[in-house]
Amino acid sequence: METIDQLDKIILNELMKDSRKSIRMLARKLGIPASTLHDRVKKLVKRGIIRGFTVLLDEAKLGYTVKALILINVDGKHILEVEEQIAENPNVQLVLDITGEFDIAILAVFKSIGELDNFVKKLLKNPYIKQTRTSIAFRVVKQTHNIPL
Repeated sequence: METIDQLDKIILNELMKDSRKSIRMLARKLGIPASTLHDRVKKLVKRGIIRGFTVLLDEAKLGYTVKALILINVDGKHILEVEEQIAENPNVQLVLDITGEFDIAILAVFKSIGELDNFVKKLLKNPYIKQTRTSIAFRVVKQTHNIPL
């Protein structure tokens, strides 16, 4: 595994704060040539450290007021298959293959309890899914994709 140096860490921290900043503005802030910054970012992308650039949406303002954590028990031989099927659903934000009492954990958003109800009932129609347990989030306390560097 290749390591990243201090400048790479600074660049990544700045991009995690605001990936909309132009290369020129960010280079000026960091006191390095724009060409150096561009090359560094390009290498971080090529190495797979940066997987993409995105926007963070306010789900509630877009009508997605129901956030659910759903735990799923699956017939062991079919876990990967079920995970892939679930991951295709546009309401699903996160699919985790987990240890413990359940096999899969998913985080999904919906515009209504009815949509969540339909989603869970559709899950339970899958013959490989043995059980689900659903919790609804009252509020999001913290949600980030940032990690400490």
